[in-house]
Amino acid sequence: MTMLQGAAEGGANVLSQACPSRAALELVAGKWPLLVIPALAPGPLRNNELLRRVEGISQKVLSQTLRELARNGLVLREDHGTVPPHVEYRLSALGQSLSETLIALDRWAERHHDALRQAREDFDAAFLP
Repeated sequence: MTMLQGAAEGGANVLSQACPSRAALELVAGKWPLLVIPALAPGPLRNNELLRRVEGISQKVLSQTLRELARNGLVLREDHGTVPPHVEYRLSALGQSLSETLIALDRWAERHHDALRQAREDFDAAFLP
């Protein structure tokens, strides 16, 4: 029996509609958390450094993403109390444990994007007019 077929430690089962672990998946399953968390894995970054590292994210969306990740204990915000403001973001221990899984997912996507593109093209050629 695989982890998804049965309950995990503590009786959690993401396949169960009522399981609170689904909220954890929803938190990290979005496009931006999937990119921001691994970007913070090497160490603390300032806001502008994150904007440069995670190409395509807007300042507004980055702020919202960081706030939600901090609210859920995955990211820590450190305000150095200086002028001009110096704020850094880093992963908490919980966030670091998640980043290992997400980095593996990133490497999978980098290795298999061509196969996915080819599968789409094959499907479209076979089933679309």
